[in-house]
Amino acid sequence: MEELAKLLKAIADKNRLRILHLLQARKMCVCELAFILGITQPSVSKHLKKLSEAGIIRGEQDHFWTNYCLRESNETAAILSCLRKRLINEPILKKDLRKVRRVNRTQLCCKK
Repeated sequence: MEELAKLLKAIADKNRLRILHLLQARKMCVCELAFILGITQPSVSKHLKKLSEAGIIRGEQDHFWTNYCLRESNETAAILSCLRKRLINEPILKKDLRKVRRVNRTQLCCKK
């Protein structure tokens, strides 16, 4: 029961819901998520930490980047399926997905 409460608390934030929706599309780094969400990288990192601690996402090292992706688990899959059905017509999520197509991590992450 504690794990479920932790998981539900972790997703109880609009930015974290947006992050989960984006990570269903593909793996992303902090820079990409910050650009798409329009929030700072430290804010994104805090959200990712909460999602990671709840066991919903994980990070994978890829050269310069840490890519974040969804963890494969039946519990997470069931919750994400419910969320997907509920949030499918949210305008902000549709806008986020359009931005995914335009994001260029090399340009975002390598700016000085």
